[in-house]
Amino acid sequence: MLKNKKMEFWFIVGSQYLYGEDALAQVKEDSIKIVDGLNKSSKLPYPIIFKSLATSADEIKKLMKEVNYDDNVAGIITWMHTFSPAKMWIAGTKLLQKPLLHFATQFNEHIPWKTIDMDFMNLNQSAHGDREYGFINARLNKHNKVIAGYWEKPEIQKEIADWMNVAAGYIASQDIKVARFGDNMRNVAVTEGDKIEAQIQFGWTVDYYGIGDLVSEIDKVSQSDIEKTYEDFKKIYIMDIGSNDPDFYEKQVKEQIKIEIALRHFLEAGGYTAFTTNFEDLYGMKQLPGLAVQRLNAEGYGFAGEGDWKTAALDRLVKIMTNNQKTGFMEDYTYELGTGDEKILGAHMLEVDPTFASDKPKVVVKPLGIGGREDPARLIFNGSTGKGIAVSMCDLGIHYRLLINEITAVEASEDTPNLPVAKMVWKPEPNFTDGIKSWIYAGGGHHTVVTLSLSAEQIYDWSRMVNLETVIIDHDTKLRDIINQTTR
Repeated sequence: MLKNKKMEFWFIVGSQYLYGEDALAQVKEDSIKIVDGLNKSSKLPYPIIFKSLATSADEIKKLMKEVNYDDNVAGIITWMHTFSPAKMWIAGTKLLQKPLLHFATQFNEHIPWKTIDMDFMNLNQSAHGDREYGFINARLNKHNKVIAGYWEKPEIQKEIADWMNVAAGYIASQDIKVARFGDNMRNVAVTEGDKIEAQIQFGWTVDYYGIGDLVSEIDKVSQSDIEKTYEDFKKIYIMDIGSNDPDFYEKQVKEQIKIEIALRHFLEAGGYTAFTTNFEDLYGMKQLPGLAVQRLNAEGYGFAGEGDWKTAALDRLVKIMTNNQKTGFMEDYTYELGTGDEKILGAHMLEVDPTFASDKPKVVVKPLGIGGREDPARLIFNGSTGKGIAVSMCDLGIHYRLLINEITAVEASEDTPNLPVAKMVWKPEPNFTDGIKSWIYAGGGHHTVVTLSLSAEQIYDWSRMVNLETVIIDHDTKLRDIINQTTR
């Protein structure tokens, strides 16, 4: 199982020496109480470390250098307890290479109307300090996040937690490595892309391997490992033999187990966290990887079919942000166009992610009808329901564009007994017609990453961190605005 790296966030508080030592001591005391309170809330996925009370340009510059070079630090949270002259933030903020959250809060929730005096005003100037500090971040074009509200409120703590997950994804994105087994599917446009630009902008490393490299690893898998995993299957899944001969069924399932073990060994040895396959490139393999891919998806590996490395890397990124909850590679397959109940059926040939499963998956063996190989084993299940997003990365030649469509995953209208793949069904925002048109006008591909565990705002926050053009299709979207935004 791929685990997210342990990270922490530093809390840096802005002030100045003008207020005197007594006031600064109070500022520090209040700051530590806030940090302790946030950490004890149990709502944050990563710890916050009170790092410093920043009162000079040299101190801020030194802090930012430390942030950049400490691999455990995923980002910083700044708070202006008092007024903090922004010129002293310029040099340090220019150096900062990690995510920045400007927390516009204050120590006290209420104004003490009966007792407020100038001493209180001088000490509690967050509203004053936020404007000065916010201006310089805007002037420096930092693409930072701003969260505003009282620090003890649960909804504010959730906003911080959401941003932390995105910041952690940004840091981990620099280490995403994609192994491509075979090339892109022939004659398909959307799966292509500039790998060098992706590494520069997003941090993704993409390496090609001939299918023979995987086949040689498959040949090394021991029978004992295959048998052990097969026995585990009986405890985890419904073993649905169907109309197959039992010996044939077992043989086909074990072939997928063999591929799974080989893939895992290969990826672990190379430090890869995502991969692609291609049904046009299977020389030396008996089956297209299906169940094998799904099992690795469940462990946190990113994936996309047909050599689509962009979507595989994006899948891994979103899995990091969601801790691998209800997130995976998806493809728009076919439409339900009944009036008032329009929706999209999403699936793929075999590789629908088991983190979506709403029921106990079945292991089935059925013909695939494409790829020219033996009948592959795969997991079949119904997808979960709820609010989520579909995300796609497209390379427009001169730049990348990210598409985000808010969706609602729903139950299928009926069972699909003759469709031997796992599936999800969803309705796009703002409505079916405008959602589809907006996606197509903006150049969105047929491969997506769907997640029911991340908001549009969160993935948009990441896109700002990497300076990526982004199109959001949500309940407020007007088709004409999308056309105007995406016309070059």
